[in-house]
Amino acid sequence: MKSRRILYISQEIFPYLPESDVSLTARRLPQVIQEAGNDIRIFMPRFGVINERRNQLHEVIRLSGINMIINNNDHPLIIKVASLPTARLQVYFIDNDDFFRRKSLFGSEPKGENDNDERSIFFVRGALETIKKLRWIPDIIHCHGTFTALGMLYLKKYYNEDPCLKKAKLVFSLYDEAEPVEMPERLFDTLKYDKIKPAAVSCMQSKVDYTALSRLAIHYAHGIVQGSAELRPELLEYIQERGTHFLPYPGKEFDAEVYNEFYKKILP
Repeated sequence: MKSRRILYISQEIFPYLPESDVSLTARRLPQVIQEAGNDIRIFMPRFGVINERRNQLHEVIRLSGINMIINNNDHPLIIKVASLPTARLQVYFIDNDDFFRRKSLFGSEPKGENDNDERSIFFVRGALETIKKLRWIPDIIHCHGTFTALGMLYLKKYYNEDPCLKKAKLVFSLYDEAEPVEMPERLFDTLKYDKIKPAAVSCMQSKVDYTALSRLAIHYAHGIVQGSAELRPELLEYIQERGTHFLPYPGKEFDAEVYNEFYKKILP
């Protein structure tokens, strides 16, 4: 396969967060894909549990400073970067004190309301706005974990005319997540601020749980990768029903050729 530009957006990456199917895949896959001759970029949230000093994160001033309106409120976007140990890879971190200072991944502020809708939208939009600022046009955008599922929706319904993003093919890795993201019921109202109509999320069947978010990602993705050895049967059935390109669980070897062949299937 000729060299491609591949953007990875993940809710977790090891060693910044503990080992899981998501964090290990998001750590190892980009490296083997880069070593196979592709150009990559990697994004994750700068969760409050990540030790900035130990992991040597530093702010990228030239990329920071964008303000994004989420749920009718203005939030400054901070971009930080770190180099992955033992690999020639950089990870970009999406940061904002309102959303990512707390010492939890997907939990609410102490005694606060669930704001994972705003946090998720801020994260995926922040990654995409940063890519635009870098003037780096991806061929493939590969998202990992249900915290990134809204990225599939936004790429299809919000950035669908953007010259930097509109031609990208979308891949979503689906995992058996130990602690799935819980969205608040207000998610559908929040989406209306970005002019995303109810019909665009009808596949969620008015629900906001792990299955609903997974269905949303499956609905809009050009390709689905099975990221865990086991997945819920109803999700496998929905993938088959949609007729989406599907890569069954490829194991933990992260064979670049397996993924390259899968990417090739969904590229023009």
